[in-house]
Amino acid sequence: MGYARHMSIFDKITGRAKKAAGDVTGDGSLRSQGRREERKGEEKDKLADAQERADEKAQDVADLERRT
Repeated sequence: MGYARHMSIFDKITGRAKKAAGDVTGDGSLRSQGRREERKGEEKDKLADAQERADEKAQDVADLERRT
């Protein structure tokens, strides 16, 4: 698991915690901040997935180059 994947998990966890804290305290600003952090984590996950797919494709191309 790469650094980006760890950070996305961290963002999602802190986002959920802030959303919950905002709910408990009635702090809409904290809830919004938590929602943003959670979305940021989800976007980082998407980016990490795309980077992994790109790395796999690059490896496929390198393998084909070696065989031809």
